[in-house]
Amino acid sequence: MHPNPIFLDGAQADALAMVRARSFGILSVNGADGPLAAHIPFELGEGEVFLHLARSNPIARAALPAPALLAVSGPDAYVSPDWYGADDQVPTWNYIAVHLRGVLEPLPEAALRGHLARVSAHMEGQLAPKPAWTMEKMSHEAEVRMLRMILPFRLIVASVDSTLKLNQNKTVAQRAGAAQGIAAAPMGMEAVQIAAMMRARE
Repeated sequence: MHPNPIFLDGAQADALAMVRARSFGILSVNGADGPLAAHIPFELGEGEVFLHLARSNPIARAALPAPALLAVSGPDAYVSPDWYGADDQVPTWNYIAVHLRGVLEPLPEAALRGHLARVSAHMEGQLAPKPAWTMEKMSHEAEVRMLRMILPFRLIVASVDSTLKLNQNKTVAQRAGAAQGIAAAPMGMEAVQIAAMMRARE
């Protein structure tokens, strides 16, 4: 998280709403030979995150339960110092990020099918009016084969930290110039969304 308190002004409910909407992040734990990381889809519950990993994933084979971090990135955008309309500025990035820290633990394999159904329903529901894909569309043999390849886990969340970096340390005019520059020449992931969020805060 960015150390400047001015960028930590987002409400936890807003941070968790972004996490739930994304449902994708980077899970990290300490392994025997150093940090391990996996890019994972997940489902956010109340104070816990449900996820699955391939059996061959090093995290799935790590000594668990163990402390873990789930980092979820929102939109981001490069900010050129020229856009501020002020001297002696430097380039930066505006971004949104949420870190969930807690303890990662394995779950019984019986929990896997329900978890997968909920994750796919969450994502498929955003594709309406397309008929939602469900596991029932798979043959029994294919489902059994797929389920053998992955394992269920749960992150018990102990803390939620978020950064909402939208040039709050600049003047209103400087922020407006940066938002205009980002919208005109977006560089980053969903950079136009960052510009819209900057404008909405004025």
